Amino acid sequence: MARWILAGLVGLFGVTVFLLAVRDGRADSALLFVGLPVLLAVGLVLMPGRTTHGRVFSVTTVGLLLAAVVLHEGAICVALAAPLVYAVAHGAVALLNWAERPEKRYALLPIPLLLVLALEGTGARLDPEQAVTVTRTVALSADEVARRLTDGPGPAAVRSVPLRMLGVPLPERIEGRGLSPGDRWMFHYPGSAHGSGGHTITEVVEAAPGRVEFRVVEDSAITARWLVWRSATVRWKAVGERTEVRLSIVYTRRLDPSWYFGPVQQVLMREGAGYLLDAMALR
Repeated sequence: MARWILAGLVGLFGVTVFLLAVRDGRADSALLFVGLPVLLAVGLVLMPGRTTHGRVFSVTTVGLLLAAVVLHEGAICVALAAPLVYAVAHGAVALLNWAERPEKRYALLPIPLLLVLALEGTGARLDPEQAVTVTRTVALSADEVARRLTDGPGPAAVRSVPLRMLGVPLPERIEGRGLSPGDRWMFHYPGSAHGSGGHTITEVVEAAPGRVEFRVVEDSAITARWLVWRSATVRWKAVGERTEVRLSIVYTRRLDPSWYFGPVQQVLMREGAGYLLDAMALR
């Protein structure tokens, strides 16, 4: 009975943590993706029974689906977070089970560390400002590259496997052209079941031969749930009969923990930068 009561208290505390995280706008922090799975694992281990890992898998799956509904997340966020949540929950269970042996009590030491790591994003953040650079050499002259950049991006097929598999939101319509300071490009995103997909507006702030820099002046796109666009710079130079094009994008990551979502978003942003070059016919 004591174990049931203790498990119930831990579970209640976990639900409270979840609700407070959502209420205080901390649903993107490590508290949700690391802290909650640890508390879930502790509560389930304390419950009588021999299929702890099975219970953890079932309850974690239900929790992910409920989070998708409560937080209005799409399949992409659930897919990205699932490996982390499952790993943390089952890792905590393994440590707790191991620590049941008197000579293995030290296995409990990582549990407080995980809970400390879960605080990331609730206050201090680690390296939320990130950047990616994609370099591509195309069989075009430098003048032709400049002309295509001036025409602005247009519809393009999604060649990236990660972007297609995850269903990452991409612009369905792009308006604007020009490389002179003040020229604007607008990227419209498709809507979802939760409303409009919004748009991102960029403006040319600096232009020189072989270089143009954009800043983001407005961002209501669906992607703002995961990141905030800051700026982008395109450079190009002739390399023999071809032209080297380099696209650099600066953004702020909104998901924590950094050690997990940092590299994940870096990969997706690099793929997205490649798609943008495709949209400008720079393949």
